[in-house]
Amino acid sequence: MKLKVFFEEDTVEFEIYERDGKTKRAVERNIEIIGEAMNRILQVEPDISLSNTRQMVNTRNRIIHGYDTVSDEIIWSIFFSASSSS
Repeated sequence: MKLKVFFEEDTVEFEIYERDGKTKRAVERNIEIIGEAMNRILQVEPDISLSNTRQMVNTRNRIIHGYDTVSDEIIWSIFFSASSSS
């Protein structure tokens, strides 16, 4: 998924992301969905060779359970690096 779909403007900047509650929730929701999917895949195929599977599931768990350990900066860096590599 491309990060730009969440921005009305052409510029993708952290400051815009940080002020936009809808975009933040959308990005977090996508991470939740990806993390849940990874968790289900790992339950069926624990030896699957995919990078960062445990980190995806752990991040999903932090977001879902409301832990205060995930900041806007962390979510931005996760999503931005994933979007840049796709």
